[in-house]
Amino acid sequence: MYDPAAAPLVGRPVPHRVLNGGLTVFPLGAGCWPIGGPGSNRGVPMGWSTAEDTASREALETAYELGVNLFDTADVYGHGHSERLLGGLLRQVPRASVVLSSKVGYFSGTAAHGYLPSHMRRQLETTLENLGTDHLDIYHFHHPDFGPGDRHLEAAIAQMRAFQAEGLIRCVGLRGPHRLASERTQLTSDEREDKHARFRRLFKAVRPEFLAVRYNALTPSPGPGQEDLFAFAAAHGTSVLINKPLGQGLLTGKYRPGEPTRFGAGDHRLRKRWFTPAALDVVHQGLDPLRRHFGPTTANLVRAALGACLRFGEHTAVLAGFTSPGHVRENVAAVYHQLSAEELTLVLATAQSLQHQLNTMGEVFVDEKAASR
Repeated sequence: MYDPAAAPLVGRPVPHRVLNGGLTVFPLGAGCWPIGGPGSNRGVPMGWSTAEDTASREALETAYELGVNLFDTADVYGHGHSERLLGGLLRQVPRASVVLSSKVGYFSGTAAHGYLPSHMRRQLETTLENLGTDHLDIYHFHHPDFGPGDRHLEAAIAQMRAFQAEGLIRCVGLRGPHRLASERTQLTSDEREDKHARFRRLFKAVRPEFLAVRYNALTPSPGPGQEDLFAFAAAHGTSVLINKPLGQGLLTGKYRPGEPTRFGAGDHRLRKRWFTPAALDVVHQGLDPLRRHFGPTTANLVRAALGACLRFGEHTAVLAGFTSPGHVRENVAAVYHQLSAEELTLVLATAQSLQHQLNTMGEVFVDEKAASR
């Protein structure tokens, strides 16, 4: 049976990948959203209530010791808290040994819009101060809302390219097809713009070097009129950072019937139906085929989930979240235990069956007060 602790990882050959900008990275990066802790933005919970700073610091150090060199954060993750924790690690290691990715746009503060150039500059300056560095390797547009009629789009793109010219960032990133939580809860399906068509228009305007793409084994296959994002990126010479590869923990099997996890204030899971007791019971049962094949532990299921994302090859890297050193060790171990073709087929078939069941429940609460009860 697969055991991530069966052999030490330090000192083993590291299968690096070279992404745009000449950025050489370990295939698995550290997604630093969870360590930002609880928080709210745009009137909805957007953080994680289950993080603890001492464990987060140890986890960052563990990741670096195990060869992880790509760290992804954002100004809105704990409103700077994630950046400052990561900055603590950066004070201990050579800056050239890490690749830093961050994002702008979700937090607007007192600005009229998150993509006003003056606000973007203030946020970048604060991000650099929090991290204790003079530049980022990748800086992403965090969401697709550039104001009514895209009034801020042209100026925001010009500001990003100005940051590049000044040496403050190396590469520009764009989020893949995405819909804001407020749009999902406040607009009917007829009122929402097609997010895939929206993405294609923004990609053509921004021409990013990187895409930040939400993908995991639960992600449905592209529907009619939807492109395979990985093929799209490869065709355009764009590197991809895959986020949420563990389905925000759903695919790890850590949620067990009869042992409910209580989410505190400011936790994004409060507003998502997939984290209610009824849905978590469905998840637990739906993962049984994977437990029978890979084994019953969280580490076994992490290997299955991350293996489905690590398969995409040389122009991609996977960003896995964490809140403890144990999470990091399980995540990194998956890099050294690739899935066979038969195992990949099993993982995808099992997850797709589970995804169909979850979809009948919906994903996001309209009544967030009900979500916290």
